[in-house]
Amino acid sequence: MGLATSRRGRSRLLPRTVRGRSAAAAALAMALVLAAGGGWLYVILRANLLDNANGRTELAAREVAARADAGPLPSLLPAPRSGVDVVLVLDPRGTVVATSRPSAGPLAREFAALRPQPGQDAASKVLCCSRAMNGERGDVVVVRATPAPGEERYVYALTVLNDVDDATHAIALGLLGGAPPLIALAAAIAWAVTGLALRPVTAIRTELAAVTASELDRRVPDPAGGDEVAALARTVNATLDRLEQAVARQRQFVADASHELRNPVAAVRSQLEVALAAAARPDHRSGHGTACRTGCPTDCRTDCRTDCRTDCRTDCRTDCPTSGAVRAALADTVRLQHVAADLLLLARLDARVPTGTGEPVDLALLAAEEAARRPATRVPLTVTAVAPVPMRGRSGQLERLVANLVDNALRHAASRVEVSAFLDETAGQAVLEVADDGPGIAADQRERVFERFVRLDAARDRESGGSGLGLAIAREIAHAHGGSLVVAPGGGGARLVARFPLPDGQPGKPGTRPGAL
Repeated sequence: MGLATSRRGRSRLLPRTVRGRSAAAAALAMALVLAAGGGWLYVILRANLLDNANGRTELAAREVAARADAGPLPSLLPAPRSGVDVVLVLDPRGTVVATSRPSAGPLAREFAALRPQPGQDAASKVLCCSRAMNGERGDVVVVRATPAPGEERYVYALTVLNDVDDATHAIALGLLGGAPPLIALAAAIAWAVTGLALRPVTAIRTELAAVTASELDRRVPDPAGGDEVAALARTVNATLDRLEQAVARQRQFVADASHELRNPVAAVRSQLEVALAAAARPDHRSGHGTACRTGCPTDCRTDCRTDCRTDCRTDCRTDCPTSGAVRAALADTVRLQHVAADLLLLARLDARVPTGTGEPVDLALLAAEEAARRPATRVPLTVTAVAPVPMRGRSGQLERLVANLVDNALRHAASRVEVSAFLDETAGQAVLEVADDGPGIAADQRERVFERFVRLDAARDRESGGSGLGLAIAREIAHAHGGSLVVAPGGGGARLVARFPLPDGQPGKPGTRPGAL
């Protein structure tokens, strides 16, 4: 709970827009650069100024030390050059021998403790807050002088560091005063540049929000160039293209489905209306024998009581429809049921629900069983399978695939239909071929024939040409099993070839392929 609360608190502190975050990031980066760069510049300049002051102070001390080595010094030395404030000479006991300032006693007592280390001739130190220096900071340098006839002398030179402190203070104020405008400038530049870069994104968002189900043809603007925003626009447009195509296919599917379902329903209604009209005719009601002879094809005592299920004297004369109308209505109802079942199967296949590896299935056995279920066909139906063709899949769907291919071939064949099942040892696939000697399928129609509700019959005869869903269902079943279904070129008539991958570890067996594709 505490972690979530802290995260929400941090999220509230951050800007919500990309422009705001970019500006904040630029301001933070500029602040870090100024802090690091300004601190480095301050330290370097201060060290350089101190080195220069120390060099001048040491030079003044060595000049006086050289004079001390050459001979006696006057008690009052001339004022030093180059910004050095005081030069004074002490003996080993700390007594003032010579000085450039008359009242140098306090300074002598302050400086007496500073002496060069053994083996060295000079030493330096920065004194701070000394009473003798009126609380100011100063750089003190001592140089050992060794006159030939006398004892050692120590020459001290002092430079007050007011100039150095003033310069470094001015630098610090300049950095502190210039940092806020620079940070604000960096944030403003980042805000402007990000806004310019995101302007196409705003246009994309606005146009994308205007896309509706009735305006799927709208596309987002594609900015020139190859940056990420341009790639985003092209990806969005490609997605809208696929969405428009999918919606168009869905609308066409609904229109075709409505058209297919409307015809059987209309036929059933018309048949029933004809039957009711025939039952209402006066000659149908004129007598018991007439009604039973016209309305019921057999004896009244049996069929009227069983079919109309009421007394022959009442219903058989009025409501018992003709047997032909009932058979026609039943046929249309069965066709309507088949169309609805096909639509339901396509919807399930479109859902692409994972079905696992399936169960062991023999493709050759499925083909043989399909032929056995059709003992009397319009043209001879032969099955060729010299060996089992094992694979894995859903047997019910594969049976439907075989049945649809055989139905299509029988509908168009002139004199024969041949079904072959075999293993393609080279490709490691189970193969099913269904061929007929009918008019065949033109090369430019070999993909269109697998579209839903497509019939290549010129008159689109729904009585003999089917619903136009059989091959579409067969291809979807093949794809659901990881296979393919195509119209193979060559030869007379049409030859449809379905291929399915074999399970892992099941190689093709030599000698099981009856012929080359």
